[in-house]
Amino acid sequence: MVISYKENPSLSVEDFMEILEKSTLGQRRPMQDVAAMQLMLDNANVYVGAYDGEKLVGLARGMTDFVFTTYLADLAVDEAYQHHGIGKQLLKKVKNMHPRAKLILLAAPAAQEYYPKIGMQKHDYCFFIIDVQEIQ
Repeated sequence: MVISYKENPSLSVEDFMEILEKSTLGQRRPMQDVAAMQLMLDNANVYVGAYDGEKLVGLARGMTDFVFTTYLADLAVDEAYQHHGIGKQLLKKVKNMHPRAKLILLAAPAAQEYYPKIGMQKHDYCFFIIDVQEIQ
């Protein structure tokens, strides 16, 4: 298996949704709302795709300010292609695109143990709000 990597590839919303489904990330994304998925795709500014021939088998999608922070919103690898180093390569490619920016992500529950194994440091100070009503 020869995997190639493309920075900022042209992706359709269908391609985006398919790789999320094949990686299980689709379980935690608004897949029923195609318009929202299109906005997620349109408003990210850093992508790296992993390809087996023409087939998209992995995707790193994020937002960056280019010098301080790159927030990785999705690291998706088709389950049939996992455990071959594709996720690690996607992270390296994203980091190399903007080497001054630290790479930050929120791990999916099933991936909590993966990131420390590849050298990422855990940080305990993450906070989030889903609904503005939660702000007191």
